[in-house]
Amino acid sequence: MTVAVFLASLCGAMALGMPIAFALLFCGIALMVSLGLFDSRILAQNLIIGADNFALMAIPFFILVGELMNAGGISHRIIRFGMALVGHIRGGLGYVAIITAFIFAGLSGSAVADTAALAAIMVPMMGEVGYRKSESAALIGAGSIVAPILPPSIPFIIFGSISGVSVMKLFMAGLVPGLIIAISLAVTWWYLARKQNLQTFERKSFKEVMVATKDAIWALALPFIIMITIKFGIVTPTEAAVGAVFYTLFLCFVIYRSMTVKMLWELLVTASKTTSVIMFLIAGAMVSAWLIAIANIPATITGWLAAYMDNKILLMIAINVLVFFVGTAMDLTPTVLILTPVLMPLITKAGIDPVYFGVVFILNNAIGLLTPPVGTVLNAACGAGKVKMDDLMKDVMPFLIIESVVLVLLILFPELVLIPLKFLLG
Repeated sequence: MTVAVFLASLCGAMALGMPIAFALLFCGIALMVSLGLFDSRILAQNLIIGADNFALMAIPFFILVGELMNAGGISHRIIRFGMALVGHIRGGLGYVAIITAFIFAGLSGSAVADTAALAAIMVPMMGEVGYRKSESAALIGAGSIVAPILPPSIPFIIFGSISGVSVMKLFMAGLVPGLIIAISLAVTWWYLARKQNLQTFERKSFKEVMVATKDAIWALALPFIIMITIKFGIVTPTEAAVGAVFYTLFLCFVIYRSMTVKMLWELLVTASKTTSVIMFLIAGAMVSAWLIAIANIPATITGWLAAYMDNKILLMIAINVLVFFVGTAMDLTPTVLILTPVLMPLITKAGIDPVYFGVVFILNNAIGLLTPPVGTVLNAACGAGKVKMDDLMKDVMPFLIIESVVLVLLILFPELVLIPLKFLLG
């Protein structure tokens, strides 16, 4: 009965067009009423507790880093660096898009932000030399979904704060899967590009490559600084986020001199608005999470999946099929907020490594950003690249398929995550 109340109230509220944060609150109130526990003070207390988490303080700072990187012209320098390396290869701009998306993932932690920034710059550039705009936008969108599984991934921070899993371990565990996705996209693009007559550029001299590297080296250093300082326990993820903001401000105002105080104020306002939306979502989800535990919904779900409890791979397949279908209808952050408190007790009982599960879970949700009808990365690519959704959907399919294959490989072979994680943690 409680599961029915949970699903009916949540889905019903969203079907009526209610913002997801309010839908989560409505769902919590419905559960409280059905359990005879309604108390406005408990509601308010859990709302406050939901946002009162030290790990969540990293979110506004990493969001601000992404805004500074985009507005400070750093994306152009990274693109020029990629062009200097592989611009002379057939389909070279496609590889530049993949390399740039991978680097940007280590700077912003947001797939949608990366897609919007890169598509606005690269789709017109690729179109001018004969690349189809829809295919270019599809490649950029597919490349950008590595952002949720590479440090400083915002979804990892959210998942870690709700589940109690170490954010540092999640950051380290996402490195190899992110690299596998980037390589898989490059191989797929090679297969597609060899059938097309795409313009290539003159090979850059060693001196020109060094100049481009020197121009971008400050930005390229930031992901490594974040990973190394967190890995060796020098800083927490939150402290790394604060340091990243100051480092980026130093680049924008001192090294590149590409920003003014007026621009900074506008970016602070934009980052604050984005942060407020995410934090309110998390606060609303905490109300639902508390009541999910009180109503013992995880035990009910465990009962439904009892037949798979003795086989970790079958259980992971069943869970990920559920997550995949939910991801087609719901954005990444709400899906993580709603399903994490439901699934984590099940994962713990089955003896599945929670860090490994977190990587697979977030990757699955990230792939959902490329699936209609809600896929926010698709919408961002359409808007920034000025392409039609029908054309984009056709061209994104090869990349969506290969990323789904990577997801299946991670489910079937957990060692792809666990062995590198053990190595990275020393």
